[in-house]
Amino acid sequence: MRNPLPGVPHVESPFFSRLFSGPETDPETRRIALELAVRGFAIIDFPEPGFDNMAERVKRDLHGHYDFAGWRAHGHAAGSSLRVQDAWSFNEDVRRIACNERVIALLSRLYGRQAWPFQTLNFPVGTQQHFHTDSLHFSSSPERFMCGVWVALEDIDASNGPLMYFPGSHRWPIYTNEHIGACVAELGGTPTQAIYEAMWRELVEAHGVQPEYFHAKKGQALIWAANLMHGGTVQRDPARTRWSQVTHYFFEDCAYYTPMMSDPFYGSIAFRTLTSIASGGPVPNRVAGDDVPEKFIEATTPGQTRWREEDAFDPALYLLANPDVAAAGADPAAHYLLHGRREKRRLRP
Repeated sequence: MRNPLPGVPHVESPFFSRLFSGPETDPETRRIALELAVRGFAIIDFPEPGFDNMAERVKRDLHGHYDFAGWRAHGHAAGSSLRVQDAWSFNEDVRRIACNERVIALLSRLYGRQAWPFQTLNFPVGTQQHFHTDSLHFSSSPERFMCGVWVALEDIDASNGPLMYFPGSHRWPIYTNEHIGACVAELGGTPTQAIYEAMWRELVEAHGVQPEYFHAKKGQALIWAANLMHGGTVQRDPARTRWSQVTHYFFEDCAYYTPMMSDPFYGSIAFRTLTSIASGGPVPNRVAGDDVPEKFIEATTPGQTRWREEDAFDPALYLLANPDVAAAGADPAAHYLLHGRREKRRLRP
């Protein structure tokens, strides 16, 4: 069956019915695919024999990595959380959850490309995180070839910080820096998603969507699409735990980058250098089957734009483009570095 749009995930394709209607798609896969397509998430039972024992080992082995006392004394009220990133690198159970073969096969079928895990996050308490879209933090070209799988390592209810999400929000456009009028190369410092949060709140209000909450049983998992608006609710009872693991997956034959740190048309792309948790090896950035040239990745690394401007700087052309500088008898290079760059002066007539 020919797919006219191989650069669109199957679950978000306008050809969804064609891609999931054949006898090779079993009813459970079709259910999951339809829920992802319509709502942006789907709930499954995590397909791992002996999951309960694995979960208990993860909680036991990672317990010492968290400052529970400090979080309960200060962090909870401040709206922060506790997490360990990439515990798969030293904990085999975390890695086994991330590399579950049935989950990877399912995701690969849903998206039409081979899935591979690239990051794990392990939480012992609620994230208390403002709702957001992962497309700002983890993105791909073609877009939307990323998803998350969150699994409960214990029962979670309204008092220990359940996940919340806005059904259908994954179908909204992906808004990045240019859409909010930001050029992060000129902001100074490292941006955070806080510069987007007011816009996200207004989007939710404009669409009139209401949040849903995932009161999970131990061993239940949530698959969510890259652009689904989701977050963590306030943990009402700080004395409790809320153990969970998130694994983020990309898909093969894409380029991977961080939009929040990128200004593509300003010459800045924050490409990601990634390792597959499953294979242990590097995964190249690719476009339509070809590797992105390393020289291009180096040249577009955030922070390099300024140097490229200076390398191309021609003092005579700068003075022709800025006659007031020439009339003042100022040194053109010094003027550009001290004033012209900030004033967005022209480099050439």
